[in-house]
Amino acid sequence: MAAHEITARVYYEDTDAGGVVFYGNYMKFAERGRTELLRAIGFENSTLAREAGVLFVVRRITAEYMKPARLDDLLTIKTALKKVNNASFEMFQSIFCQNQMIFSMDVTLVTINMDGKPVRLPDDLRDKLSNFSVLRMNDDDTSCRTRC
Repeated sequence: MAAHEITARVYYEDTDAGGVVFYGNYMKFAERGRTELLRAIGFENSTLAREAGVLFVVRRITAEYMKPARLDDLLTIKTALKKVNNASFEMFQSIFCQNQMIFSMDVTLVTINMDGKPVRLPDDLRDKLSNFSVLRMNDDDTSCRTRC
């Protein structure tokens, strides 16, 4: 699987007074993409917290804004794994509007327990995450900008 995709419509609540998506809301769209990727491979955040006692927190984000999204645009949010470690994983996420990439980000997530201490990813989750194709092998590879 190359990338997981969802779509989202830009609503009035997502925009500023000029009808342009507020910059912080791209993070919300990306969060939805990550959540739906987990759901697609059989995991829900609430179940992981309740049954495995694990949560995910963002450790690092590097974002690039290329073009604004506007009120009523239909966006495609794509999410893929770059790397899976013992207690963290790295993802590349991109947002498209009319087949043009308008936003991208690299994000590192860390697995913590309910006390906020780093813990290993549950084995079954780690295995399923590891099955995703890597879209970008390193920062110099820009091929993802045209295909993810």
